[in-house]
Amino acid sequence: MNLLIIGVLLWSCVHLYPSIFSARRDAISERMGKSYKGIYAVCIVFSIVLIVIGWKHTIPEQVYVNPSWGRHLNMLTMFFAIMLLGAGSSKGISRIKQYIRHPMLMGIVVWSVGHLLANGDIRSLILFGGMLVWAIVSMITINRRDGAWVKPTEIAGVKREGILLVITIVVYLVLFMTHRFFAGMPLV
Repeated sequence: MNLLIIGVLLWSCVHLYPSIFSARRDAISERMGKSYKGIYAVCIVFSIVLIVIGWKHTIPEQVYVNPSWGRHLNMLTMFFAIMLLGAGSSKGISRIKQYIRHPMLMGIVVWSVGHLLANGDIRSLILFGGMLVWAIVSMITINRRDGAWVKPTEIAGVKREGILLVITIVVYLVLFMTHRFFAGMPLV
């Protein structure tokens, strides 16, 4: 359990550092150049390794009883979480960015809440609860750092939105079919 907690904390701290200490981060990045990005990437990969190892070694003791409909709602919310993650990471401007300032972080929120409804064990609470807190704190600190939100003026066309939808469906199906292999829990 300790490795899982350390992994989630490391992930959160590394990701929050640029939004909380932006001036310090800029100075370090300017001084170190590409080395900073390399160290940042290594810390992220290391946090993921700790999370995966910690997840596998934590006994899933029940903390709360999840609702009977939680698992089904999670399967639905995952579609929207994947779409939000795709809209946030795409180079083009999605219409979603007209309504949601941080689509990628909102995707993490949806992913986390869905999984907390589907799972009531300690490792799920640590991982998904920790990621939920990190995403919310990230949105707050980024908003504070960047100031008022200026909505993008460029809007994606129907073709680009269709591509996002197709990619979302494909990723959803792949995750649905492979969930048992990387999470150790079959969905059906």
